[in-house]
Amino acid sequence: MSKALDAATDFSFAGLTPDLIANALASVGVDPASGLLALNSYENRVYQFVADDRCRYVAKFYRPARWSDAQILEEHAFTAELLAEDVPAVAPLVLDGQTLHTFQGYRFSVFPSVGGRAVEPGDLDHLERIGRQIGRLHAVAQQGQFTYRKQLNAQDFVADSLDTLRATPLIPDNLQQAFWAILEPLAEQLYSVDLSKFAQQRLHGDCHLGNMLLRDDLLTFVDFDDAMTGPAIQDLWMMLAGDDRQQRWQQLDALVSGYEEFCEFDERETVLIEPLRGFRIIHYMAWLARRWQDAAFQRAFPWFAEQRYWEQQVLVLKEQFAALQEAPLELRPNFNC
Repeated sequence: MSKALDAATDFSFAGLTPDLIANALASVGVDPASGLLALNSYENRVYQFVADDRCRYVAKFYRPARWSDAQILEEHAFTAELLAEDVPAVAPLVLDGQTLHTFQGYRFSVFPSVGGRAVEPGDLDHLERIGRQIGRLHAVAQQGQFTYRKQLNAQDFVADSLDTLRATPLIPDNLQQAFWAILEPLAEQLYSVDLSKFAQQRLHGDCHLGNMLLRDDLLTFVDFDDAMTGPAIQDLWMMLAGDDRQQRWQQLDALVSGYEEFCEFDERETVLIEPLRGFRIIHYMAWLARRWQDAAFQRAFPWFAEQRYWEQQVLVLKEQFAALQEAPLELRPNFNC
């Protein structure tokens, strides 16, 4: 889907009133018995409620024009595959024979509500366990492939993001020169990264600690909205926390130790950790700029329009550029050298 189409057909969620949501749910045989609790989701609109069967559910209304029906259904099919292989993941319910529904122009799905707490960052025991779960997820992912979901690439994450940032009026005039003086050389470094040299597979895509819930010793994957095709390391690198190199090596070692109980890990992919971090930094800024006309973004991220944020981003970009000049993190480094 082109950015032009996204801009032309995207519209506010202002019409998504409680009555419309209730009527949409009733159209697929789900009757809320409680109020709708809005959950923290900005790309889509997500509401938790208790139905008349006394079970707790989550309704997800998709942002118009972001994904095609085929892309959404492919995500749904992937989560169903995971569940069929006993990999804990939240998949949409099949209602009236379908997982994706439409009501008055809005597309939506209904999910079981899964509770739990976030995993502590940097905990080595937890990281080994997370590695096992990601390994299990990837063992299933490698059995098939996406046809419609996006593929991780520099065009979408970097080049298109720079186009968005060039168009935004939010970068202060007095920071324009400093901002672009570091962003453009960083982007050039990222364009040179050849992802095609590495095996491509189905991925969660946005696999960070906030998208895993721990409850009663069960670790569950949630929010496959960014499912994509790419190298396995994309689902692993976001688990690494902190700036200390030896500490991050220990975290990576724990993560991969668990992962390799179910999947072989290509150690060459560690060279992608910092480039993919660069992808994410740039893409995140552009995502906020692209959605800034959505009032929910202005309420949730007011600092995005402030001078201080852009000053900090200049420093973040400089640090990331420097990180790309360092030797890649290795699984078996010699810290005595």
